[in-house]
This record gives sequence, C-alpha cells and structure tokens, in this order.
Amino acid sequence: MTEPVAAGDFIRDTVIRDNEQQTYAGRVQTRFPPEPNGYLHIGHAKAITVDFGIARDFGGLCNLRLDDTNPDTEDVEYVDAIVSDIEWLGYEPAQVLHASDYFPTLYEWAEHLIRTGFAYVDDQDGETISAQRGGYGRPGVESPYRTRTPEENLDLFRRMRAGEFAEGSRVLRAKIDMQHENMQMRDPVMYRIRFRHHHNTGDAWCIYPTYDWAHGQSDAIEGVTHSICTLEFDSHRPLYDWYLEHCPLPGDQPKQIEFARLELTHTVTSKRRLLTLVNDGIVSGWDDPRMPTLQGLRRRGYPAAAIRDFCRDIGTTKTNSRQSIEALEAYVRRELNRTSQRRMAVLNPLRLVITNWPVDEQGDPVVEFFPIANNPENEADGVRDVAFTGELWIEADDFAEIPPPKFFRLSPGKEVRLRGAYLVTATGVVKDEEGNVVGVEATYDPASKGGNAPKGRKVKSTMHWVSARHAVGASVALYERLFSAAYPGERTGEPLDDVDPDSLRLLEGCKVEPALAETAPGEVVQFERLGYFALDGQTPMLFHRTVGLRDEWAAIQKRQA
Repeated sequence: MTEPVAAGDFIRDTVIRDNEQQTYAGRVQTRFPPEPNGYLHIGHAKAITVDFGIARDFGGLCNLRLDDTNPDTEDVEYVDAIVSDIEWLGYEPAQVLHASDYFPTLYEWAEHLIRTGFAYVDDQDGETISAQRGGYGRPGVESPYRTRTPEENLDLFRRMRAGEFAEGSRVLRAKIDMQHENMQMRDPVMYRIRFRHHHNTGDAWCIYPTYDWAHGQSDAIEGVTHSICTLEFDSHRPLYDWYLEHCPLPGDQPKQIEFARLELTHTVTSKRRLLTLVNDGIVSGWDDPRMPTLQGLRRRGYPAAAIRDFCRDIGTTKTNSRQSIEALEAYVRRELNRTSQRRMAVLNPLRLVITNWPVDEQGDPVVEFFPIANNPENEADGVRDVAFTGELWIEADDFAEIPPPKFFRLSPGKEVRLRGAYLVTATGVVKDEEGNVVGVEATYDPASKGGNAPKGRKVKSTMHWVSARHAVGASVALYERLFSAAYPGERTGEPLDDVDPDSLRLLEGCKVEPALAETAPGEVVQFERLGYFALDGQTPMLFHRTVGLRDEWAAIQKRQA
C-alpha cells in the first residue's frame, strides 16, 4: 500500500529534530499498543495511521504490541480481531508482539527497583491505598509498610510470585513521592496478585504488572524510539520517564509524545459502553454495521482507504476536539463514487405495466436489453446489458395518484424517463379491495428508445426500475445514527440514554437487477438514486446501506460559510 505522506505536525517535527541531533542514531521505531480487551474502533484507526505513518515516513518500523497485562478482561478473540483489523486497514506490522512476552524481564527489573530502594511490598488493600493517595489539594499518606528493608521486600515479592499469598492481600508499589502534585507519582502499584489463566502465558504467573509498569519498559525492550500515545496519557509521562530512568535499560530511553484522540459526533467509543450495547442486545454484535468498531464499519461497507485518508487529513494536534460524522461520510462517499459499480434496485416495489408493450410471435412480451454504464466515473468499467420488459418494478414513492406540488415523478397523465430505456406516461391505477394502489398502468413511446426525449419535449424526472421477469429478491438494512444526539450523554450524563431504538429498518421483498446476484460478499455498489450498499458477508442477498448519495458535509460547510 502506498499513500501520500502526511503534512508536517508536532510529532513529525520532534522526529526530525531527534534525527538531526542523532538522538537515536537516525533510527525511528514506533508501535501500536492496544490492550486486547475489546474490538478496535474508529478512534484506534487514528492512532494506527499515526503510529504506522510516522514509521513509514521516516523509513522506520512499527510493531503491533498487545499490551496484555490484565487477564481478567483480555481474550485471544480480541487478539485475533486486532490483527485482522490492522491488516484490513492496510498496514503490516514489522512484528506482532505481546507485553506478556516480557514478563520475565519486567519481573527482574522490579527486583532491581526493590534492591535499589525504589519499590516495596504493601500489605494494605486497594481501597485503603486509594484513599491514602489523597487528591488534588489533599496530601497523600505514606503506607506503614513503606519503610520495609530491601531484603524484606525482596522476600515478600518472591513469595508473591510463588503464589503464597491470597489475591488482594499484597501489591508491589514504586517508592516515589506521596506528596507529588501529579497523582500518578504517588507510589503507584506495579504488581497485583491474580490467580487467573492468561491467554498467552497460561498459568505461568499469578502476579501481573500494571499497565504503567509494563508499558514504558516494553517500549525500551523492543527498541521503540518514539512512544506515541493519546492525550489522556499526558499525566502518565512523568511516571513513564521515572520508571525508565530507574531501570537497567538495554538501549536508549524511548520518548513519549501525546496527541489528541479522534472523537466523532453521534458516536461513542468507550469499550465499556460498547460492551453494554452488545451484551444488552441493543446491537447484534461487535460487527453490527451501526457500531464504530472497525469490524462494524467494514461490514457496513466503509472502505479502508477512506478511513485512512480521513485520519490523515484531519491532522495531528494537541487539542481534543470532536469531528463531524458527516465529514467522515464525505470521504466514504468520495471513495465509493470512484470505485463502486452502479446497479438498479427497488426497495419498496410497485408494479408498472406498460399496456402497449409489444409481444413476440408466441404472444410473450418482448425482452429488450439496454447498455448501461457500470461506473460513469471509470470508463474502463464498461457497460452491462440490462433486461427491459413490459412489466417492471418501480419505487412506490415514485408514483402519486394525487401528486403534491412540485412532484415531478410518475402520476396520472405525467411523463417520466425510465433510466436508459424509454419515456412512459401513466394511464391508470390498479387498487386492491381496500383501495390501496398496488400497480400502475402506462404507455411507452417507442421513439424515445434509450431514454431520449424527442425534440421539443421536456421530461423533468428520471426513475430507476427493474424488470419484473428478471428481478432477484433481496433484503436491505437501512440505518440511522445509533446515537441520535450529536454529543451523546450531554443532556443526562449517560451516553447510552441517547441510543436511537429505531436506528435499524430492515426491508424485505426488495427487487434488484440480476447483476446484483453476482456481487461479492463485502463489495459495495451504488444503488442508483438511493445510495451505496454493501453485500453482507454471511447472509445471502442482504445489503447494508453504507451512506446515502447526498453530501451532508458539503451542506453543513455551506451553512457555516
């Protein structure tokens, strides 16, 4: 995969400066370090493009490292999904690594801190330790076990490792400063006891490192030069540096740099809340097309290229902000307009019978084939022949027995163009016993073949259609925003209060042209006049609406101008 080099930003400026000063001998190495406790979402896509993009732009390398230090919430299911999502997004890690691969080294370095007087075993429970940390403007309280000797701490820590103590009975803490203005520096916990099976190390360990203890040291072990994180880790940087300064590193000390994470309107990316959506059955799973997960976006038909371009073009900043979901959709629409094949589909079918349509010698309606472009944006895609007969399916909304003002589609006595075929004029209406319109009768003008209006006649509307004899059945899923509010939770404080219970509408009995039966799973096509739709990878002939044709982002920008 090749893509444009991103514009300069403060992270790239830092790398350039380090290279000029030979801080890392001109070497650049980054990593993408997700915790495998959930599925990647659109916010992670921004981090991925930054981590891999920096490495690419400076001729370096980027690893995928699973920061798997919490066996309570992590699973190999998430590991496999993360690897798959990164590959789909278009990136190839130099290596796939695990923080748990470094447990032996992390343990050795923890013993080093104990021997040098910078770590101690605390017998207090988590609630007490948390209370003693104090708060902003409130002093911390030193643990009564803080003065243990290195020898005593080393003995206790090794017994923790051997499984002699119960969960929650002891932790290992760094000895820093209980009065530090940064709460992260008030003797943070480094290890806790957990008798849990780990997806990568099995039952080899019963003590597990905290994220802060494992993260920076894993960077150092791997040889990371620039550890790029989102802004919430800004307050963790002093601790990141402190740990590295007090450990016997095998090489240069990595540099942590923070940037603003990606947030979108009408979207929630909290793993806890996304898990609630799945567990409560509000969505069908992590790959529900309404979800902001990469698997959900992929199933809905979002092209990886559009996501990459969007993440690159919004830039990398130090200030948190929320991007408009319509802006992302504009990138999706632009990419699909360039690449997707055009097809005709009728979502709410109404039968149209052409009463003057010719029949052959056997009395059967004649079948004509009209060449229609597969993609007007790409001449190389060629044309397809679409069957046309005297009985067609049209959209129910394209006919009105009593038309409202400025209704230019089909109504009694009104002429319209059928896409690429003929001009037709409605002459009658067919109703059922309840008086509902179930069909329309019309005549066609043979002189208008190809949809060309004879000179002097103006036709204001062009409608899509599907031959009734050749139509293939399909189902279509239409989506609204999963969260109706632009800023979920702004009103009540709980984002899930803004879930739209009617965000999915499934249409059965749709009629589509035969070419759509040849669509590959996951392929996105444009339903003419209706939008872009992706064929589901599991359910036959189920299409998910990716985005509509209307560019809402352009309209928003116009209003703001």
